[in-house]
Amino acid sequence: MTIAPDDAQHGSSHIYRAMRDFVQSMDDTLPGKFEITKEGIVHDMMAPIGPHELTVLRLRKRLEKAMPEEIVAHTGEPDVEGEAEGIMRRPDVMVIAEADMEVEGAFDPRTIHAAVEVVSRSNPDNDWVTKMRDYPLLGIPVYAVFDPRTGTGAVLTDIHSTPDGPRYATRKDFVYGEDVTIADWTISTENLPRYPDKG
Repeated sequence: MTIAPDDAQHGSSHIYRAMRDFVQSMDDTLPGKFEITKEGIVHDMMAPIGPHELTVLRLRKRLEKAMPEEIVAHTGEPDVEGEAEGIMRRPDVMVIAEADMEVEGAFDPRTIHAAVEVVSRSNPDNDWVTKMRDYPLLGIPVYAVFDPRTGTGAVLTDIHSTPDGPRYATRKDFVYGEDVTIADWTISTENLPRYPDKG
């Protein structure tokens, strides 16, 4: 593990806070969703289309039906933030205890039971590559990805140390129609919508 000098750590923290301030100032001004990664600011300018939003809705409802009442499948704000890691994300669905939502500002990533993402047609690498790296850095124990482009997905668990930092050790792939287990709860993936062919 490499420890940066104090001035380098201070500089990166200053840069992160400047990016966070910019993102927060733009949230109500520009369309789309802003997030912060190790590479900088991600701006998904595309408004979510019907299949994306319907998938999020169905997953939220199915999870909440399977979970105890004190655990929720939350969609929307606020963000999940790891300032020390320089990461701020907003999962499509966050599995979190209702009591852990009673905070000012961003959610503590250590309180998230699982993050669920529905792959964006416009920027699939954000879900399949950078979030697959960022969520274990934040300590989120379960990451579930649903891909309406292909009707497939994966659930990633078991964070372990690697030379490149924390990564998920276990990946369970699934196809739409199968039951899938996210953290402690199993839900159906029947009747999840697919993106229409571009042609």
